[in-house]
Amino acid sequence: MGSHLEKLHAELQGILANLSAEACEKAPVGKWNAAQILEHLYLTYKGTNKGIAKCMTEGKPLGTMASMKHHVSKLVVVTLGHMPRGAKAPERSMPRGLSGDEVRGAILAEMEKMAAGLDECERRFGARTKIMDHPILGPLTANEWRKFHWVHGRHHARQIRERVKMQG
Repeated sequence: MGSHLEKLHAELQGILANLSAEACEKAPVGKWNAAQILEHLYLTYKGTNKGIAKCMTEGKPLGTMASMKHHVSKLVVVTLGHMPRGAKAPERSMPRGLSGDEVRGAILAEMEKMAAGLDECERRFGARTKIMDHPILGPLTANEWRKFHWVHGRHHARQIRERVKMQG
């Protein structure tokens, strides 16, 4: 699965094992609750899987040229491992109202599918190939995608743990 995604999988698995339906709904005013955060993560995995499927169908990597903004964003998130607070999620990854039970039942399988797809892209196109573009970070290799999802998922796992403490 790749060490970054293995760590994230274990972290989310632990959160899901201890997350009650009631805890899924608690959030500060104007913020996402745990169910919405999980749905956001699920949608990012689903979006990555859609891009992987397109690479496989077309039989080629789909990464474009990175802009200076892409380079800087990638440096902060992927290289330094920092997810800036308050960044607005792309529309395609905004929660749409899946129930906590639905997303809790689907998120780990979607992540596992993504991990397998990234492994396949790396085997097929090479470890240094920019396989596809992230909407904010630009073109990423399979390993950069793994690291992005780990940094992003860790950021949101922290938020979920904060929401759960609120209710306790």
